[in-house]
Amino acid sequence: MMRRPRATTAKDVNYRYTDTDLSFSQMESSDDDNEEWSPAQPKPKASKTARDPAAGEKKAPAKRTAKPKEPKAPKQPKAPKVPKEPKPRAPRKPAAQRKTLAAKVLKDSSSSGLAGTKRKMKAEGKNEDKVEKQTDCPEQQGAEESGPGVRMKEERVSFIVSEAHQADGWAGEGSSLAGFRAKKEEVEEEDFTFDEPCPKKQKTSGACLGQPSALPSSQAQDLRNELDMNWDLIELLSILTCVERWVCVNIISLLREENTVPFMVRYRKEMINHMDADAVRDVQLVYEELRSLAKKTQSVIQTLRKDGVLTAELEQNLRSCRSADELDHVYSPYKKGSKLTKARRAKALGLEVAASTLLDTPHTLDLRAWVKPGTEGLSSVEEVATGVEHILADMIAKDPETLTYVKTLCENSFVTIQSSVSKSALKEREQEKSLQGNKKPGPQQNKNKDIDKFHLYFDFTCNIQRIQSHQTLAINRGESLKILTVKVNIPDRVKSDFTRWCINNRWRPRTLAREELCAIIRNAVEDSYKRLILPFLTRSYRTKLTSAAEKESIAMFVRNLRQRLLVCPVRGCVIMGVDPGFRHGCKVAILSPTSQILHTDVVYLHSSGQQREADKLCNLMIKYSCTRVVIGNGTACRETESFFTDLISRRYCHPLDVSYCITNEAGASIYSVSPEAVKEMPDLDPNLRSAVSIGRRVQDPMAELVKIDPKHIGIGTYQHDVSAGSLKAALDGVVQECVSFVGVDINICSETLMRHVAGLNAGRAKNIAEWRELNGPFINREQLKLVKGMGPKTYQQCAGFIRINPQTSVKPSPHPVSVVPEKPAAKKGKGKTGVNIPTSFNPLDQTCIHPESYHVAQRFLSIVGGSADQIGSAGLRQCVESKVRTSSIEELAKTVDTTPETLKLIIDGLTQPPGFDIRQKQCWGTVGAGAREGRGTD
Repeated sequence: MMRRPRATTAKDVNYRYTDTDLSFSQMESSDDDNEEWSPAQPKPKASKTARDPAAGEKKAPAKRTAKPKEPKAPKQPKAPKVPKEPKPRAPRKPAAQRKTLAAKVLKDSSSSGLAGTKRKMKAEGKNEDKVEKQTDCPEQQGAEESGPGVRMKEERVSFIVSEAHQADGWAGEGSSLAGFRAKKEEVEEEDFTFDEPCPKKQKTSGACLGQPSALPSSQAQDLRNELDMNWDLIELLSILTCVERWVCVNIISLLREENTVPFMVRYRKEMINHMDADAVRDVQLVYEELRSLAKKTQSVIQTLRKDGVLTAELEQNLRSCRSADELDHVYSPYKKGSKLTKARRAKALGLEVAASTLLDTPHTLDLRAWVKPGTEGLSSVEEVATGVEHILADMIAKDPETLTYVKTLCENSFVTIQSSVSKSALKEREQEKSLQGNKKPGPQQNKNKDIDKFHLYFDFTCNIQRIQSHQTLAINRGESLKILTVKVNIPDRVKSDFTRWCINNRWRPRTLAREELCAIIRNAVEDSYKRLILPFLTRSYRTKLTSAAEKESIAMFVRNLRQRLLVCPVRGCVIMGVDPGFRHGCKVAILSPTSQILHTDVVYLHSSGQQREADKLCNLMIKYSCTRVVIGNGTACRETESFFTDLISRRYCHPLDVSYCITNEAGASIYSVSPEAVKEMPDLDPNLRSAVSIGRRVQDPMAELVKIDPKHIGIGTYQHDVSAGSLKAALDGVVQECVSFVGVDINICSETLMRHVAGLNAGRAKNIAEWRELNGPFINREQLKLVKGMGPKTYQQCAGFIRINPQTSVKPSPHPVSVVPEKPAAKKGKGKTGVNIPTSFNPLDQTCIHPESYHVAQRFLSIVGGSADQIGSAGLRQCVESKVRTSSIEELAKTVDTTPETLKLIIDGLTQPPGFDIRQKQCWGTVGAGAREGRGTD
């Protein structure tokens, strides 16, 4: 299987793999309960929360780094190994007590599921070694070294900074003083395990930075009343996410206050212990799933109460469930409308008492006393014995201790997943070969090609712990298309060891039993394993593999999308966008440095009149002083590249120094016919809109790509095989993260781009655009409060990510509508009529400093002897460096009454040059040099 991510880094996303038992409702869905697992079924939504709590409890102590470092500390956790010698079976208790005991065992003994205990203990030891070595960016502790580049954190916001640019101390936001420390770590191959909790995502050393370790009593009571569950939300959230309790407390508090993830990551670093955006979103997702679980539990309780089957013990068991699967397990016997299983039919005949007697006092059991001639299921001793076997088989399959033991056996065995070509696919292939002489229609040939796509999996076998995520998804797709048949192979030794243990230990009668009664128990154990437990294990393995593969696929989408959005923009030059083509010609759009459309045309570069078209292009480029050509990578891309390479090598456009590059045009055609493109370019042909989009993707990739659904820009694999909801949520989150951290100039950005700023949405972005059209450009951030729908919370969330640059904030002339008189009318009834909005430009509005910290920034400027008008200047930078050398950040933070994290952010904002962009890590010169010699760059 895939290697587990060791920690949250810029490109790595942490995933939690579940070890919770699959829903037992699936085991009761039919008489035989042997249906094959189907990947086409809906994905379990609560896969993240469906994790074994007890397994996480072993790694719950997050503050072990407070202890002195000891050389042999990593070896200490190896002691609590899963006992191979099973405990003697306890005396049987009455049925009511057994239910309570089963619920307790399910919670306490499930920690020895499918995960390798040795591997988990070893991983704990490794983490303990590394805790003492952490730096200011703890999220980097699991970063991998990949070739010459090194993964690192920039402002701890999940951005990627190449090693070549680390020397520029002023190039990265959040790096003005301390700089970035690239942490290299050798990547060790580890076996994939489902139970192993995710590694720590943030620092575990030191105290809680002054933050509370528990919610205030009132808030804690509100949470308990809201969920009304028996478990502690904070404790369970900490276990499932491997995040310290105090951090979970703060994240919940911030989420309940409607704070966005980008706002928390940038302006509440000390509260979330410097976690990055991916890690915070991970905690947010688990928190929402736990709330959904509580809501579902309340619904189940109301249904059972209405049906009159709810008891106090059952209600407590329901409120103790920690996952959706566990809830379904408890609730499934009481569901209405489901087909009766063999065990339920036997119980309906009253044989449950006989089964309990067989286990507790077998010497008093006489099966002949249960015979009722003429009654189906009780007409003979054999039928009574069969009914008792079915009840015992159901009890064995649902016993937590039994399931834990069989999982441990599987863990220590070589379990494999095997795929082979299906009989139906072979039959279709043979029919195709037999009719190969006759020309068949296209669909038949395409179907045959689909079968050939899965030839790697026609005879495929792999260890369940080492199969890769893309292999799992490919096998699932082949199975859904009925091209492959898939099965999980569990060694026969597991069955023999399991049967011996059940008969001699767990399900051994309390007293001496006759031979015929022992045969009933032996048959029940074998029937339970073959009919219930084996299909359950198969479904469990397939579900966990699919869930893990989906998470890795979504993680690939997130990594690729972040990389695409953060490509460096090319500014300050006229660009020609070219959408290549053969028959319909190459669509050309010339764009100004501000992305305005200057000219559009169609040229036929691959026909007979090439010289005429070359002259036409040359005249256009000289007329508009266009020196940059952007070619889409679609049809006729290479031929168009050769054409421009020839023009450049012959210096056909002299004296212009022309260069070109090739960019990905995925999604350009879809965007060209979208409502947004029609609204933006109503009078333009859709083909020419594609050329405009291609050119703008180089001028400002992020601003252009946010207009297109991320699923349409070719950034991942198997997007149709993963949960659409999970994929959309992950991609929307990373778009908001990138747009917010880069920042937007509110006076020139599009309405589409504004929608993705933290705190804003489509309605608020539209209101901002309308206000801007009516009143002219914004002069300062405070004027955002005048926009309809911009309340205090919305302003707090978005203000830090919005820029007011002096070049675009031109003061309105006296004759336009006055801003101040309109304010009371616009905000009438909103309680903001008395707000005093300044009408002067504030230099701090062009920085990443949040308005709530302006007073701190002014105090710091007075200490270093500078002013806001000097932002980004070399003089102010020298003053700040001098002050920091004489006094530490912590001392200065106390002086200005703020936290060190806030002060570092303020220093970054004051020292970074005006118009700073964290994406400026590339330059066109490298591309242009190669292009002038006839070499383009993709």
